[in-house]
Order: sequence, then structure tokens, then C-alpha cells
Amino acid sequence: MKKERMLKIKRLADGTVIQVLPDGTVQPLEDKSDWARFDVLGEAEVTAAALADEDNPPLSNSEAARLRPVPNPKAIRKQLRMTQAQFARRFHLPLGTLRDWEQGVREPDSAAKSYLRVIAKNPQAVLDALEN
Repeated sequence: MKKERMLKIKRLADGTVIQVLPDGTVQPLEDKSDWARFDVLGEAEVTAAALADEDNPPLSNSEAARLRPVPNPKAIRKQLRMTQAQFARRFHLPLGTLRDWEQGVREPDSAAKSYLRVIAKNPQAVLDALEN
């Protein structure tokens, strides 16, 4: 697919779908789905339609098993009972970056995802390492 014909689409944390325009601005994406038509389909018909979609085939069980969920910064922060400011300060993150992640404006890059996974798994070890 040619790059000039590709759309950059994002789903925000609240479920809203937006299009990111080439100049960086965003606009809501018009939903052209016929949900009434979809709602009357049975489970077998939905499965058959999904299997017939060449552009987006369903994942096999082995493919799905390899996927790792994106860490949820807000859930990690709330589990630690910290405010955004406390979490950002203690784990040396820019407060604006943390807010963007939590609001779905931006997604953590791969290094930040790894860092968040370590924080979620063993926050005290991270805090201890950052004190030195």
C-alpha cells in the first residue's frame, strides 16, 4: 500500500477513534459501520466473515499466545496508590509524558513499556536502583 494512501488511526483511552492528519492535527473518524446489520449476525456468520477477511485474518492460538499486553500506566500507578506527580517523580518520568500515556494521547515506546513492566513486577527494586 502506498504511504500517501495510508491513514493513521488511533483509539483513545475513552474509545474514541481519531485520524491523525499529516500536519499532526487530529479529527474524529466517521464511523461508517452498519452496526444494525452486524447485530443480527449469528456467531457462525461473524466467524465466517472474520476468516474471509484477507487483510486482517484472525490470530491462531500460538500467535495470540506470543502477544504481550501493553502495560497500563494508570493501573500500575493506582495499584501503587500514587498520584501522577508522585509516580512521575519517584520513577523519574516527565509528568506530561505520564499524563499523555494515561489519557491515550501517546503510547509508551518499547523501552518505556519494558520499564513499566518492571515497575509493575517489582516497584521497590526500581526505586532502590534509582536511589543509587
